[in-house]
Amino acid sequence: MARKALKLASWTSMALAASGIYFYSNKYLDPNDFGAVRVGRAVATTAVISYDYLTSLKSVPYGSEEYLQLRSKVHLRSARRLCELCCANRGTFIKVGQHLGALDYLLPEEYTSTLKVLHSQAPQSSMQEIRQVIREDLGKEIHDLFQSFDDTPLGTASLAQVHKAVLHDGRTVAVKVQHPKVRAQSSKDILLMEVLVLAVKQLFPEFEFMWLVDEAKKNLPLELDFLNEGRNAEKVSQMLRHFDFLKVPRIHWDLSTERVLLMEFVDGGQVNDRDYMERNKIDVNEVRSRAQGCCAGERGLGQGCPGSACVSRSSEKVSHLLSANDFSSSYHVQALSALATIEISRHLGKMYSEMIFVNGFVHCDPHPGNVLVRKHPGTGKAEIVLLDHGLYQMLTEEFRLNYCHLWQSLIWTDMKRVKEYSQRLGAGDLYPLFACMLTARSWDSVNRGISQAPVTATEDLEIRNNAANYLPQISHLLNHVPRQMLLILKTNDLLRGIEAALGTRASASSFLNMSRCCIRALAEHKKKNTCSFFRRTQISFSEAFNLWQINLHELILRVKGLKLADRVLALICWLFPAPL
Repeated sequence: MARKALKLASWTSMALAASGIYFYSNKYLDPNDFGAVRVGRAVATTAVISYDYLTSLKSVPYGSEEYLQLRSKVHLRSARRLCELCCANRGTFIKVGQHLGALDYLLPEEYTSTLKVLHSQAPQSSMQEIRQVIREDLGKEIHDLFQSFDDTPLGTASLAQVHKAVLHDGRTVAVKVQHPKVRAQSSKDILLMEVLVLAVKQLFPEFEFMWLVDEAKKNLPLELDFLNEGRNAEKVSQMLRHFDFLKVPRIHWDLSTERVLLMEFVDGGQVNDRDYMERNKIDVNEVRSRAQGCCAGERGLGQGCPGSACVSRSSEKVSHLLSANDFSSSYHVQALSALATIEISRHLGKMYSEMIFVNGFVHCDPHPGNVLVRKHPGTGKAEIVLLDHGLYQMLTEEFRLNYCHLWQSLIWTDMKRVKEYSQRLGAGDLYPLFACMLTARSWDSVNRGISQAPVTATEDLEIRNNAANYLPQISHLLNHVPRQMLLILKTNDLLRGIEAALGTRASASSFLNMSRCCIRALAEHKKKNTCSFFRRTQISFSEAFNLWQINLHELILRVKGLKLADRVLALICWLFPAPL
């Protein structure tokens, strides 16, 4: 008996030793991929965060200055632990962490600012894994499919990474390849998150984040299907074809599967990269020509140019002068860049207003890595490149129309209708908080009119502080609004982040574009639901009149803005004259 036990122990030791040597020597085998490790890490992190909140704030009077300072420190510690968990467990955890990091005006700043780094810290799959996925899905080796294939990815995200390649016919393409283990781990990860959220809710009844798990459960399978992403890309390209400033890369269907997506390669800089715009002299319609005319006129007259007194030189000469590498000309380039960002922001607003209010088909991941800007190869004008079409929200007609009415009421400060349509969208008695969440403005600003004054630094700080103070109410609200609203709120916050980076947030022009789309959408709905020719004509006249009013209002604003812009440009030209 002892001999059998010794023999079994010997064989077991040899097996364990061999397994250890194999795991150690195989650099592609990661302990993070084992379910027990992932579950243990998630449970431990959740327990530590919960314990920190339970004990750290226990002995401090609620609402006191000391309590607020201590709570901020606990938020920050917990956010860092959560970020470390997401980076370690990868895949679904990073995706959910990115979602939380995008909710700037809904969650405490400590969480959003800490979790934002997840957009640039996604793990990279090895080339061996990339070759394996391509071989399994396309049935061929990389060298059989491509003339060249860059080993270093252009970018890495939570679910996939993108490589630049050249087909045998010479076309340059972008190849999006899914991380090989994400699909297998995703369903288990979501189940784990669901259990942990329910467990935390037992300790903190006001913690209502099941909406986040529900969203991940619904959306992740769609994001993991790259054929669905390709269909979304084609649909939005067709839907917004009338916007000549928008570029959606074409899909190569013959070399695309659920885990591999082949697209036209389009180069560009991130939409919030103002240095890129300056370096590439991004030209936006007439912005550049107006500024160049002003600067050329100043040089021609030998004095500051008062707008209408500009004398324009040839565009080639001005371009040469504006690209000169000297101190004074850099100010002219910066002025052009500042004006270009305004127009790019306006284009982005038009695009998303059309998606949300008119079509009800919304790209819900517009972080800067997915929205690029480039100079159109043919026209030289600025072009927005929209990438990553995996996550879209299809709005029901009832939701879309109620949302149109709500934004119209917010823009024109009709507080009675703000309450009515907020409650129709599930806000209940929390409609003031809901209005603040939608607009990212204080309740005072909503009552005064969100288009009347820009956001101040003080108001922005107040909103962020309130996100921490009203976290239980925000969680409750997010659990009761229609599921469609959750991705719309995320999209709103991502767009505001871009506007803040461009310095164009809450401009009157963006609200007018939104109002224009709301008027069109509501009029179209009314016409569709009436058979009377007289009534349809009446609706069309009413629509045309309302749009004319908005155009007139925008013209007045532009005239005022042109006078101010001319004065600013004249001042820049006078202070920093570019040499002839």
